[in-house]
Amino acid sequence: MNPYQVLGVAREAGADEIKKVYRRLARETHPDLNPGDAKAEARFKEISAAYDVLSDPDKRRQFDEFGEVSLEAGFDAERARAARDRFSSRFGAPESDEFGEGFAFGGIEDLLRGFGARGGPQAGARFRMDGPDVEASMTLGFVEAVKGGERRFSIARPRRDGSRLEEEITVRIPPGVTDGGRLRIPGKGGEGLGGGEPGDLWIQVRVEPHPIFRREGPDLEFELPITLAEAIAGGRVEVPTLEGRASVTIPPGTSSGSRLRLRGQGVPATRSAPAGDLYARIKIVVPKDAAEKLGDALGALAQDDPRGGLFS
Repeated sequence: MNPYQVLGVAREAGADEIKKVYRRLARETHPDLNPGDAKAEARFKEISAAYDVLSDPDKRRQFDEFGEVSLEAGFDAERARAARDRFSSRFGAPESDEFGEGFAFGGIEDLLRGFGARGGPQAGARFRMDGPDVEASMTLGFVEAVKGGERRFSIARPRRDGSRLEEEITVRIPPGVTDGGRLRIPGKGGEGLGGGEPGDLWIQVRVEPHPIFRREGPDLEFELPITLAEAIAGGRVEVPTLEGRASVTIPPGTSSGSRLRLRGQGVPATRSAPAGDLYARIKIVVPKDAAEKLGDALGALAQDDPRGGLFS
């Protein structure tokens, strides 16, 4: 039994969330509310057993460390840790922190047999341990990270005998992956022992900056230079987008720092989030010789102090 799967909660779920989910599921499956329903009764017992583990800090901590074997009667965490340490010392500890969570034992006697114990009650037992996770890094271009796609990637996966398996895989890059984010590739970590599941590949993502666009969550922004005449009279100008070019209207009397929105032109939509928007932040570019050219004409357009509100 995996209590997290039974209750449908993440490993990082807090005690309050776990209690809330348990109460809801318990109400739905309680035998008093489902008389004569054997499946509901069995489900209720399973939910109760899972909550018994996750509501007890010690039991939850042991399950996170050792997996389902920690739920067996008579399980001794200290003996399991000592046996695991002996195994690592004989077969080689991983470099840095390659091994993450996921050690799973078929009983402490099985682990001792894995060290070559002979005779006695250990005879015929099995040893099982999930493979280690593997960490790697990948650099993506700005547009590639925003739009998503696929990338061929070479990895070296740890094998049971201590060697490395060189493999090239296709990594799917979801739209909108962020700088510093991590991609999980299930089953592409190190090999397991004794039928244990392979570990996962975790790829740390670095996103290169873009010369024009910058990102704010699902939205993109860039600086749009316009002339003084366009700011005063308005007009229609072309702007860059991830897909090429588009046109926007500059309203008459536009000020520097204002933003124009291109709806849906930001980070593409996913199953869990709508598409972001693209914003053009206005920057009025004034020619160096504007004063000489415009002279008295600008003076005639003088108005009240536009900064007066700053000191009121």
